[in-house]
Formats: sequence, C-alpha cells, structure tokens
Amino acid sequence: MAVLKVKFTKTRRDKLAQILWILNWISVVTGIILFSLGLFLKVELKKREELMAEKDIQYVPNMLIAVGLIACAINFLGGKICYDCVDSTKFLRWKLIMLPYIVCTFFFTLCVLVGALMCYSMHWELEEALDLGLMQAMRFYKDTDMPGRCFLKHTVDTLQIQFQCCGNSGYKDWFQIQWISNRYLDMSKKEVVDRLRSNVEGKYLMDGVPFSCCNINSPRPCIQQQITNNSAHFNYEHQTEDQNLWMKGCRQALLEYYTHIMQSIGLTVLITWLFELSVLTGVRYLQTSLENVLRQGDPDSESDGWLLENSLMETARTNLSIIKSLGKSNQINTANNGDPNIDVPSTSKAHYGPDNVPPKEKMETS
Repeated sequence: MAVLKVKFTKTRRDKLAQILWILNWISVVTGIILFSLGLFLKVELKKREELMAEKDIQYVPNMLIAVGLIACAINFLGGKICYDCVDSTKFLRWKLIMLPYIVCTFFFTLCVLVGALMCYSMHWELEEALDLGLMQAMRFYKDTDMPGRCFLKHTVDTLQIQFQCCGNSGYKDWFQIQWISNRYLDMSKKEVVDRLRSNVEGKYLMDGVPFSCCNINSPRPCIQQQITNNSAHFNYEHQTEDQNLWMKGCRQALLEYYTHIMQSIGLTVLITWLFELSVLTGVRYLQTSLENVLRQGDPDSESDGWLLENSLMETARTNLSIIKSLGKSNQINTANNGDPNIDVPSTSKAHYGPDNVPPKEKMETS
C-alpha cells in the first residue's frame, strides 16, 4: 500500500510543478545564504586564531560553504526539472534522471541536518581551543621584541578592551604569569631582585594586571597594581569591595560571542533543512504522479502520487534483498583455492606431458 497517497488532476500537477519551480529558486537563494554564513564564520574564527590552540575547528564553516555551493547546484537543476514538468510530454527527458536526483537530494538534506547539528556541537571544542590558546597568548604577552610574538600584547589588550574581560578565567590569571618583560624591571632595586629569586622558575610574579583590564565605567581610578594589598590604597578592601576591573574572563566572553553566532547559524541551517525537505517531498509527488500519467497514456487524466509505493517495512525489505543479491553476485567462489574459473569446462584435451601424448602411447612408441 502506497504511503501518503494523493490524487492529482492535471491542473493540480501543473500548479505543483510551477510552485516547485519557484521554491527551487528560493532554495538557490538559501544556498547562497548558507555559503555566506559559512564564509562569515570562517572569517570570524580566523580573526582570533592566534588566541586559539591549534585545533581543527574550521571544519564547521568549511562544511557550510560546501553545503551552500551544492545547494545552489542541486536546486538550480531541480528548478529546471520542475519547469519542464509543467508539460507532461517534456517529462520524458527527465524520467530516468528524477529518481536518482531525488535520492541524491535526500542524502544532501541529511548533510544539511548534520551541518546544523555541528554548529551546536562545536561549543566544547571551541571552549578547549580558547582555554589553551588564551593562556599561551597571556604567557607571550611580555615578548614584544620577539618575532612571531610581538603582536600578542596588542591582540590581548584589544581583546580585553573590546570584550570587557580580563585574563582567561578571570583577572587573577595574570597573578600566575610574568607579563612584564625583564627589560622593564629595575634590577638595581632589592625588591625586584628578591621577587625574582623567590620564584622557583625565576619569574617576576605580582598581584597586578595590564591596563586593558581596567573597567572604564568605574568611578574610582583604576587599581591595577598591588590589588590584594589593602594598605597600598586609601579606603580599599579587595575582598569586599567591587573591583574596578573587568570581572569576566575572556574565555567566557569569547565563548558567549561565538556561541551566539553558531546558534543563530544553526537555527538558520535547521530552517533551511526543513525547507529543502518540503521541496523534496513536493518533487517526489510530482515524479510519481507524472509516471502514473505515462502508464495511463492520457496526459489530461487524474493520477496518484505518493512518497513510497509500498509501506515502509516492505520498502525496507525490498531494498535489503537488493543489497543482499548484489553482495552475493560479487562474491568469488573460494572453494578451490579461490580460482574463479574452476567450474569452467575445458574445451581442449588434457595436458599429459611435454608432447601432449598419453603415457601409454608414449611407451608403445618407445
């Protein structure tokens, strides 16, 4: 029994073909949108790649770019097919192509769905990449005179000002690394030398943060040095008073920024998938109804259209039997050392010896 069978008159078939022609062209536009979104995400990730660990997170935008280009090609062909199917006589040129086209488009819609899910699953990989990348960038913050790292101070300062954040998880992350170069340390001061010697690794650690961590909205002048020393500042208690620093870590700030982008893109891709699936359903109805018209021989007659000619179970069993028969036909008979010609009858005499003479005859002649 056919699944979701619908009866079509000639007028309804023509209208369906016209609507599908329009929808396919709309799908071409959605393909361009997917391509643009993938390109946008790729550029946004590329902007801050020096703040991320070397992880392959570009696969999501690359997937969207590829899906967008394929969507344009598939729906352009679908629009041409639907335009010709308005005339049932022109359907003959597409009759053998439509079923493979529908199957390929079905698997393509699955790729679109995978692309939407990848936008949501990218969160954890991005968080790990940001965690490792930001800590590494902070360690290289002081290396302003080293090639390949001299730009990181500007990058980190710009990040903290633009996203109103400080450190990786918070401002205290700066306490654990030396972010001031030895070039700017006065070695003549005993305090500086003692601080360097007190550290096992010889690093100059202090309870201070770069200027870019300062909260510009705070009414109090920024306290970025000796943050935990209450006596160093007038009317100051660092444990109870709200800091005039950005409290949010940059990892969280960037993760929220990228998560918002990916969720918006994922929702757009999901809507595109539903739209592509609805167009594919309409093309399937058009194909089956036109094939039934050809069987009846009257282009003006009514015809039935369906999604599946048989039930889901029957269709699954049929396809499974086809796959099994194909597998059996490709098997090689390995009963006799795997020789595929073992059962082929020989048309020549047996090869008895060098002179092709039976042993008995050879003895008589000798």
